[in-house]
Amino acid sequence: MTETSTAAKALPVVNARIYPKGGLDVLSRDEVARLKDASSGGMHELLRRCALAVLTSGSASDDPRAAQELYPDFDIQVLQQDRGVRIDLINAPAMAFVDGEIIRGVAELLFAVVRDLAYTAIELGPEYAADLESSAGLTNAVFGLLRNARILQPAEPNLVVCWGGHSISRDEYEYTKDVGYELGLRGLDICTGCGPGAMKGPMKGATIAHAKQRKRRTRYIGITEPGIIAAESPNPIVNHLVIMPDIEKRLEAFVRLGHGIIVFPGGVGTAEEILYLLGILLREENAQLPFPLILTGPVAAAPYFEQIDKFIRLTLGDAATDRYEIIVGDPAAVAKRMTTGIAKVREYRIAQKDSFYFNWALTIPLTFQQPFAPTHEAMAGLDLHHGRKPHELAADLRRAFSGIVAGNVKEDGMRRIEQFGPFQIHGDTDMMQALDALLRAFVEQRRMKIAGEYRPCYEVLA
Repeated sequence: MTETSTAAKALPVVNARIYPKGGLDVLSRDEVARLKDASSGGMHELLRRCALAVLTSGSASDDPRAAQELYPDFDIQVLQQDRGVRIDLINAPAMAFVDGEIIRGVAELLFAVVRDLAYTAIELGPEYAADLESSAGLTNAVFGLLRNARILQPAEPNLVVCWGGHSISRDEYEYTKDVGYELGLRGLDICTGCGPGAMKGPMKGATIAHAKQRKRRTRYIGITEPGIIAAESPNPIVNHLVIMPDIEKRLEAFVRLGHGIIVFPGGVGTAEEILYLLGILLREENAQLPFPLILTGPVAAAPYFEQIDKFIRLTLGDAATDRYEIIVGDPAAVAKRMTTGIAKVREYRIAQKDSFYFNWALTIPLTFQQPFAPTHEAMAGLDLHHGRKPHELAADLRRAFSGIVAGNVKEDGMRRIEQFGPFQIHGDTDMMQALDALLRAFVEQRRMKIAGEYRPCYEVLA
């Protein structure tokens, strides 16, 4: 049930009252009261920003402040009623409504926002801080968030995580759709970072293939985090949205959920994801663990992957390249190799008595799990030098790219750059030269921002 009225604003807005269905409709009075307290307390502004991102789904902007400037009077209230939860929207973007009724998919994503932020505030609050100081405790937290979101479903391994940039060329976007189509024809579901570009394309391609194959139970999972959802609002195809508390838990969710990963062309966020996964797979404990990883793009993207491959060889060594393969210009070959790889994952999980829906066997060290706050001091203090163990160097390289992502599209990071100037990144000369060349290529190929002239938020110093 939705009651709406239109307010007089320069941009059309709507006032609406919504009653959640699904994960929020069966709650005790105590749970409803705690949820309301969480949403009206210190996290209210966070809830408001994430809700606004969902309500403007499909936006072409990657400026996290754009929607707030367009809808400054928007607000959301979570209220308690005897029959459960009620969500009131005040001055909400009219684009989320049709004839006064909220679009069903948008409503589902909105409920996911309330559900996940409330869970984080209630179940991962300050009183649980001690539980989040160990690797096992952090993994349990990731598991709890995914289970609460009803993502963990016993099923045959078929989930492919697709990484890639939100700002990509039309040719690259069409290629991601073609790969998604080939994956969908083979019965594979898609998980991405939920945004536009390479996160939307595979899902869009898979929807057509799933329809052709009459696959009715489909999963288009989008995993995001509060700092980035405003810049990369969920694309309309996402039917399962999960908001993890930070980028580290988001990355862990990807690799625990996915049965294989495909990487399309992207920018610093994509480089961060690649280094995160390689750093984990290079651990001795994970040496025998099957984990299909394919880097792919159209023929024109071949130089992009050559540069990524060269950077990985220089920093992490040739052994790191054994954990992935590069396939250019052949969507069907990508899908076939991924299907074969996932079959091996299935055999291994059965042999090890590991679950299909959560990769407990993967060892993720604490250095990859602890949240990294990209301050100027922290960025300048990263140890980017040869002589370190590959997985240790990968952890700091991942943090470097994570800091640049924050400076590019996260509101807190952008504010730091405006106040104190660019981050400074130090390291061995050859490594810094390679890093600088990679970042320059991202800028020239317009992989940093969707629109507008890009001003670097970093300085690379040898």
